Formats: sequence, C-alpha cells, structure tokens
Amino acid sequence: MISRFGFLASGEGASPVVPKPAEIIVGFIAFGILFFLLRTRAVPKFEKAYKDRTEAIQGGLERAEIAQREASQALTMYQAQLADARGEAAKLRDEARVEGAAILEQMRTSAQEEASRITTAARASIDAERQQAYNALITQVGAIATDLASKIVGEALDDQARQSRVVERFLEDMEKAK
Repeated sequence: MISRFGFLASGEGASPVVPKPAEIIVGFIAFGILFFLLRTRAVPKFEKAYKDRTEAIQGGLERAEIAQREASQALTMYQAQLADARGEAAKLRDEARVEGAAILEQMRTSAQEEASRITTAARASIDAERQQAYNALITQVGAIATDLASKIVGEALDDQARQSRVVERFLEDMEKAK
C-alpha cells in the first residue's frame, strides 16, 4: 500500500532514497568514463590554456619591463643630448658675441684710421692751399710794396735784388707789428 507521501509501505518495495546496486555500478562506470574523458581531454586543454595565458602575461610583463628600461635609457640619452645641445648653443652664442665685438672693434679702428687719413689729407690740402695763398699774397704784397716804394722814393725799383730786399723788410715790419 502507498503511504500518503507516495511511498510504498515498508515491506512492499525498495526505498526511493536508496538506489539499487545496479544503478550504483552504472553510476560509478559513467562517472569513471566522464572523469577519464575530462582528465584526458578537457583538463590538458585547460592546463595548456592556463599555461599559455600565464606565459603571455609573464612575457608581456617582461616585454613591458624591457620597454620601460629602453625608454628610460632613451630618455637619459635624449636629456644628455639636449644638455650637450644647450651647451653648444651657449658656446656658439658666446663665440658670436666675441666675434661681433671683434668685428665692431675692427670697424671702429678702421673708421678711426680712415678719419685720421681723411683729416691728414685735408690738413695737407689746407696747408698746400695756405702756402699757395701765402705765396700769392707775398707776390701781391711785394708788387704793391715795390710800387708804393717807387712812388715814395721817386725812382724805379727795377732791380730784382732791390725789390726782394724791400719786400722782405716790409714783411718783417708787418710781423713785428703783430
């Protein structure tokens, strides 16, 4: 007879909770086959995927560390090159400044020499013109003095030596008067 829970009464059949021995054997065989298939087929693939994944991560980390070291070395090298370039630029600026000062000094010296040469030439020209004017003035003064002396004395001063003496005496008198 069936109890109110749907079970057979105690003595009428097997318990629904306790399996039959054939079911236990079939369950063990099925579990063993499944375990064997999982162990031989699936687990190696999972382990290989895990190993590949671990190696990829490790390789990525190592590559990242190498790249970081290389980047650090490149940065150091670039900073050194930049410092060298700044030093070279400063050196070139200093050289240009010195060269510019030398060129200015050379131009100043050249200009002074040119001014001195022009001044000397002008003085020489002025001296030559003054000498010409002085000679012309002496000639004119001599002629005027000779004419004046001739008129005062009443005789002609045709003699060249006499004229020269009169002119010289007149000029000496004029210089004393200054």
